[in-house]
Amino acid sequence: MPKISEKGHKMPSSPIRKLVPYAEQAVKDGKKVYYLNIGQPDIKTPQVALDAIKNTTLDILAYSRSEGSENYRKKIAKYYSKNDISVKHDDIIVTTGGSEALLFAFGSIMDKGDEIIIPEPFYANYNGFSTASGVNVVPVISKIEDNFALPSIEDFEKLITSKTKAILICNPGNPTGYLYSKEEIKKLATIVKKHDLFLIADEVYREFVYDGINHYSILQENGLENHAIVIDSVSKRYSMCGARIGYLVSKNKELIQTALKYAQARLSPPTLAQIASEAALDTPNSYFTEVINEYVGRRDTLISELKKINGVKVAKPNGAFYCIAELPVKNSDKFAQWLLEQFSFENETVMVAPAAGFYSSPNVGLNQIRIAYVLKEESLIKAVKIIGEALKVYKD
Repeated sequence: MPKISEKGHKMPSSPIRKLVPYAEQAVKDGKKVYYLNIGQPDIKTPQVALDAIKNTTLDILAYSRSEGSENYRKKIAKYYSKNDISVKHDDIIVTTGGSEALLFAFGSIMDKGDEIIIPEPFYANYNGFSTASGVNVVPVISKIEDNFALPSIEDFEKLITSKTKAILICNPGNPTGYLYSKEEIKKLATIVKKHDLFLIADEVYREFVYDGINHYSILQENGLENHAIVIDSVSKRYSMCGARIGYLVSKNKELIQTALKYAQARLSPPTLAQIASEAALDTPNSYFTEVINEYVGRRDTLISELKKINGVKVAKPNGAFYCIAELPVKNSDKFAQWLLEQFSFENETVMVAPAAGFYSSPNVGLNQIRIAYVLKEESLIKAVKIIGEALKVYKD
């Protein structure tokens, strides 16, 4: 029998999706499942985007330019301008989701065996993208006790070697919801300029920041023009996960020209989804005001309910729509599977994402889960109640 590649064997399974068969079986068994495992917002997609698809008059669904349509990229540049970020349309490459933007960035700046430093816990697919690119993740651990704040400069610098090519952050963070401050971004800017590294910021949750705190993009930091790479997406901002439209943004011309070669190799991003995404840029600010208010209410309810459970520790997020909770269990993978396979409370159960998959360090985060607060407040209250009842009877 032909052999699967070593790289294929090393590709990690998604900690978010691997429990899906157990959830499906729970539903077949007649249980109601509260899905807190995946960042699929229940917020309605802006009508202007849906109407753009319905009203299209295209006769041929043709390729777009490999870097995305010029009109769309110009509108993206205007969007950034409204957010005090100065970029031109030719600093932008439209991609098939933020995932492809990350793959283009990795392929453009790193060779096999190179290293990228990432504060952990981090978005689980960073592990997969690194494996696919032959790149080694070097983790620097942020702690729940510190609300997952940026580790110290010294923690970063002692990890930098001749193979280090970049530092990657998610801001606000998935899975922590942590929002890096302007001061923390400036610390990172100092490191990457000192060691001549790239700084990649996954900013797909930029619109979702709370408590009167402003988001500070790495593209706003002077002196990072040749270092800064931003990953962005319409998925969460406009509740358009299925559109699969993202973009890579950088003022580094050589980086953009290199990434364009990867874009040309896959021909073009999806044309119809670009039409919807371009229209979504006309979404009124009131949409985001309502969405942010909704998420703040959900966050506050979730944190309040979790703190009622004996032995649970939770970090308070200032952005995105995730939080990490530490449970009084030894292995949250087993607990999450048990919830779906063997437990129900009033014929209802919960699906969560075990947090160990958001770390690359072995045996870290084993007793943590990520919760996506993408359900209505009443559903979050019920879901946390189920977790509390489960912990009363669960034995490791």
